[in-house]
Amino acid sequence: MLTIGELSSRSGATQSALRFYEREGLIHAERTDGNQRRYLPATLRRVALIQAAKAAGIPLERVREALETLPVHRSPTKRDWERLSRSWREDIDRRIATLEAVRGRLTTCIGCGCLSLKTCGLLNPGDEAAALGAGARYLERARG
Repeated sequence: MLTIGELSSRSGATQSALRFYEREGLIHAERTDGNQRRYLPATLRRVALIQAAKAAGIPLERVREALETLPVHRSPTKRDWERLSRSWREDIDRRIATLEAVRGRLTTCIGCGCLSLKTCGLLNPGDEAAALGAGARYLERARG
């Protein structure tokens, strides 16, 4: 069993993050007679999954749902990770497409309707993007 300090040191997550993960039901700690947290070594892998999901921008609720499919008392296997990552792939691909669209249009018109850039008159004459709906419509179209 690992103390919270050992889990923090081994995982790279702060102790406050680990306590937050526990409150959110992402990890589980046993308690000693003195009410100190003790974590199974398998918790290291769960924390790594949380950190990978966080880095990929996966919402916490999706992480929780994924972790709920795993046994608490063992490390996720390669097969578990493949299954979880497949379920996140669509979200990640959508996020990548959005980021690429933003990067590609940073210096041009994004279809927001402001008509303030000189190029907006060329790329969005007469605010044609308004017919597509509110917001940065050209970014939305680039993602679709």
